Amino acid sequence: QVQLVESGGGLVQPGGSLRLSCAASGPIFRIYVMGWYRQTPGKQRELVATIAHTDRTNYGDSVKGRFTISRENDKQTVSLQMNSLKPEDTAVYYCYLNPGLRDYWGQGTQVTVSS
Repeated sequence: QVQLVESGGGLVQPGGSLRLSCAASGPIFRIYVMGWYRQTPGKQRELVATIAHTDRTNYGDSVKGRFTISRENDKQTVSLQMNSLKPEDTAVYYCYLNPGLRDYWGQGTQVTVSS
């Protein structure tokens, strides 16, 4: 019954910005970690950003200083503000949720950075 709904992906020029959002729903008692990973065909899925229930954040090295993850007031929605986007950021971005028992993944949203 747990579901993750992603929004905000699209096409943007290099140097531009996008804001992704992920809303979790279902029988969730506690969200320990929530955030975003990304994957390009032929490459490993990699960490983008996560935020824990303690509000501690973790960022992949390639996005530090450019991306910011935050939790909304309902505590079950996270946003990812992506600034200074590069062509290398092109990937499918997957929302991630860990409520303490197992991992949940969204369907993925495409982000394409191109001129």
